[in-house]
Amino acid sequence: MIDQHDSSPAAVEQEITVSVRGLLKQFPTRDRTVTALDSLDLDIPRGQFFVIVGPSGCGKTTLLRILARLEEPSAGRVEVRSLAEGRPENSMIFQGDSIFPWMTVWDNASYGLRMRGVPAAEIRETVGHYLAKTGLTQFADCYPHQLSGGMRQRVSIARAFANDPDVLLMDEPFSALDEQNKTLLQGELLRIWDETRKTVVFITHSVDEAVTLGDRIMVMTAHPGRAKAFFDVPFERPRDVLELRQRPEYGEMVYDIWQHLRDEVDHSQAATQPPQQRRWFRR
Repeated sequence: MIDQHDSSPAAVEQEITVSVRGLLKQFPTRDRTVTALDSLDLDIPRGQFFVIVGPSGCGKTTLLRILARLEEPSAGRVEVRSLAEGRPENSMIFQGDSIFPWMTVWDNASYGLRMRGVPAAEIRETVGHYLAKTGLTQFADCYPHQLSGGMRQRVSIARAFANDPDVLLMDEPFSALDEQNKTLLQGELLRIWDETRKTVVFITHSVDEAVTLGDRIMVMTAHPGRAKAFFDVPFERPRDVLELRQRPEYGEMVYDIWQHLRDEVDHSQAATQPPQQRRWFRR
């Protein structure tokens, strides 16, 4: 674990895909300016599964939106280095349903490829591959309203990987699912990622999920969001979700990260709730 600035050997020696320097994001309101992100420096090597955890309101989603070019930084530099011309810079998977309700599973999964004018034969091969990987082959002609929440998120995952972006951005994609579906989809995501080794930036509130999925974890401070600490996850790949969580060193790492996160959660609650409703985790 290191504090504040991401200068790990992994970030220094490998080719960097995402580089952030001095990032500041402010939102003007009626009577003041709200600082969402402040003085954030970050390097993510190509092929790394990078996970961000932090209290509610710390700017995690704002950072992801800036990486996705959906928001502009107020100051600082954000760079995403592409591998090849013509490849999309990023694909984003949101917390809730983000697939088109009027399209079938197949049409949703192939949408990005069709918009890029990819040949039909390549689309058939690519989409067929990822529908098979996510267990959706027999549902290719179904519409989203005919699917469960977990299956709809599988469609989002298939669409994102099929589009072959340089960076995959994931904003709490499993938070609305029950524990069984969440565990299953975490395993499926790991298997697909092991095959593709895409650069991933993944947001979660769950320290368990962060340690299960990630190569490297950034803990953010309460509002305004800064980098408080970085953790390298030492567990080998491929990973079995259930087997990993039985290991003592897994529990030790979850506890260590939570120790860094707990103060920030307390600070966040203290800033947003009246005293009689505050929950103090130290007590």
